[in-house]
Amino acid sequence: MARRLGGTDEQLAALATGDGSAFEPAWSAALDYAAEATRAGGAVADATFDALRAHWTQSQIVEITAVIGLFNLFNRFANALEIPPTR
Repeated sequence: MARRLGGTDEQLAALATGDGSAFEPAWSAALDYAAEATRAGGAVADATFDALRAHWTQSQIVEITAVIGLFNLFNRFANALEIPPTR
């Protein structure tokens, strides 16, 4: 799906390692925010949030956060029920 939407092999490889340098700064900040929010159960360092805020509006940050939360819910639900990922 990522490739169909324009994702490059370099970007996909970077996602696998958590390296956001293959993305433009706004997307890199969003990916860092998502990773930190997921690892820390929603807690995010001020510096991470400030980096996000430098590129996105308040409404966009709310939407980004909602998507992060929703996917974390889906993943926890599927993991608890041992539902395998689809391809």
